[in-house]
Amino acid sequence: MARRRHRRLELNADINVVSLIDVMLLLLVIFMITAPMMQGGVDITLPQAEARPITSKSSMTVTVTRDGTIVVDDNSPMTYDEFRAAFQTLAKDRASQGVYLRADENVSYGLVAKVLAVIKAGGVQDVGLVTEQEQGGGH
Repeated sequence: MARRRHRRLELNADINVVSLIDVMLLLLVIFMITAPMMQGGVDITLPQAEARPITSKSSMTVTVTRDGTIVVDDNSPMTYDEFRAAFQTLAKDRASQGVYLRADENVSYGLVAKVLAVIKAGGVQDVGLVTEQEQGGGH
């Protein structure tokens, strides 16, 4: 009788990276589709004005939406009374860098003026009003 030779199967220690690449490409596609939707945060229509573009700083941004809600740095929305009570605390670390005020073009002038007064009373000296660049460029 011939002896059967039992060969031991050698372990294959290679990782199959094809499936890992497939998953990674799928995640990349999902990220590319969802990333533009995550930007912006608050939906407002800025008024158009003839102005030069501003350079982005790490300043605080205060947004007044069309329904009168106030949002600071794309965080939780608040009413005017809540904003007035909380602004001094929110701005104490960043007041020296200035504040950008964004307001929907359909918001009443009175509310924008009251928000601006709260910002000024909070010790902020540099307030920029954010607008969209005017289309057409004519007068």
